Amino acid sequence: MSEPIEDCNETLRELYSFLDGELTDDSREHIRRHLDDCSPCLAAFDFQAELRLVIRNRCCDEVPSSLRDRIAAAIEAEGATPPSGSGAGPSL
Repeated sequence: MSEPIEDCNETLRELYSFLDGELTDDSREHIRRHLDDCSPCLAAFDFQAELRLVIRNRCCDEVPSSLRDRIAAAIEAEGATPPSGSGAGPSL
């Protein structure tokens, strides 16, 4: 069985993946069990979960359509111009 500090390190390392739902069922269950038994890791989890909720609720400004249009035009112009030093042909 893993030492507690190793479980804490693993849990904290995988916390974002856990919150994003990117782990396997077995990994999620392992972390869930650890959080049930480890108050410092649970506090870190609660903080990150609350922070994500605040960001989701507070950071919802619409990007102005004029900015989107300028970005799209810049991307289109960049795609139409071959990058310098691309090696597309010999330099003379």
